[in-house]
Amino acid sequence: MVYFNLCYEVKAFFRVMQIFYTLFNETATNMCAQKQPTLKNSCLFCMQILILSKVTEKEKMLRGMIYDANNDPALIAERLECKELCRDYNDLRPKEIAARENLLHRIIGNIGGSILIEQPFYCDYGYNISVGKNFYANFNLVILDEAPVKFGDNVFIAPNCGFYTAGHPIDPVERNKGMEYAKPINVGNNVWIGAGVTVLPGVSIGDNCVIGAGSVVTRDIPACSVAVGNPCKVIKTIE
Repeated sequence: MVYFNLCYEVKAFFRVMQIFYTLFNETATNMCAQKQPTLKNSCLFCMQILILSKVTEKEKMLRGMIYDANNDPALIAERLECKELCRDYNDLRPKEIAARENLLHRIIGNIGGSILIEQPFYCDYGYNISVGKNFYANFNLVILDEAPVKFGDNVFIAPNCGFYTAGHPIDPVERNKGMEYAKPINVGNNVWIGAGVTVLPGVSIGDNCVIGAGSVVTRDIPACSVAVGNPCKVIKTIE
């Protein structure tokens, strides 16, 4: 278990290093003579370590790295603010359509068109959620948006559905420290998701799909599929 988490963190480390490599390679080249490759490589490595040490927990979260979810003041404050907004939304009278829509625009990061989410609705941050045109979700939608959650156009979601980008280490020692990771979820256009569906981290659902009630979606679902079950599997292709 410890080995698994170590490998995961090493992979995350190198993903971050790739982002900064080009910039640091140019800097190191200017600083170090081309005839001294060992000095140049040492300079690169030291600068990479320096940058990684300054990466915030939020940046780690958004990059899919292991991060401290439960003890970082900035992330705690953002989640509390989002919970306050969700509470305000859920406390509105159903007939207060304009007020409900205004609050959704404050909660959700990007809204591409008409939107209706029945109360109650819950999410962790809100700014990582993106919805397209003509979005509808029935009662008790839950989105744990530690990573981006993107919905296309004409997505219909039945009651009691959850979209969960957050995961935790298998190693209980690391998990008990409050460590997490997050993987994005993508839902395409013209998708109907039945009641009580759970969508897990890293899953993509293609265009024109129907996900049967009670399904647990653990892997990608290709476009134009009817898929059901736990784990969710394709049972029919839509012509």
